[in-house]
Amino acid sequence: MAESVKTYRQEQAEATRVRIAEAARALFAADGYGATSIDAIAKQAGVATRTVYSAFGTKREILSLICDLWLQRAGARELAGEVLAETEPAAKLRKASHWLTNLYSAGFDVVLIFEAATDESAETRALLRSKLAGRNEVMDAIIASMKQHLAVPVKQAQAIYRALAAPGVYRELVTESGWTTEEFEDWVATSLERQLL
Repeated sequence: MAESVKTYRQEQAEATRVRIAEAARALFAADGYGATSIDAIAKQAGVATRTVYSAFGTKREILSLICDLWLQRAGARELAGEVLAETEPAAKLRKASHWLTNLYSAGFDVVLIFEAATDESAETRALLRSKLAGRNEVMDAIIASMKQHLAVPVKQAQAIYRALAAPGVYRELVTESGWTTEEFEDWVATSLERQLL
């Protein structure tokens, strides 16, 4: 009996953490990471301020969960596995383009929040660097897995993929210029094929 109560409490605590993270995500996107207070997040989430502190401690920890939820909902790990499992070079690059586009279309607001938060504390910058490093490791692994098919050195190919994946490129083409995500995905895939194969 006590075990089921504990499980229920854990589920409730996790649901509260997610609710707080979703409220914070909306506020960070609308008002900016630095300008958003813990009090404002608590009010938006419909919880007491002490609940936010108890669940997270800092805005940085909320930002970390926002990122984790985004990646989980985008199926980032599963899609990366599919890309890495592909053996045909052009198909692998098309899947790599899909992985990137899916990531951005599922939460480009999170990318922008991360960019805006880079002016914060050293700890926040370290968190952001670690999250970006994780993305880059996946991208670099995808390119390294097809080194025998590349027309350029692996390091150069990895740099090209990361350049096409820069948030400013997606923002310029999709957000500012009105491209569809399908057009962006096709452009990245075509660019990768031309440059790398």
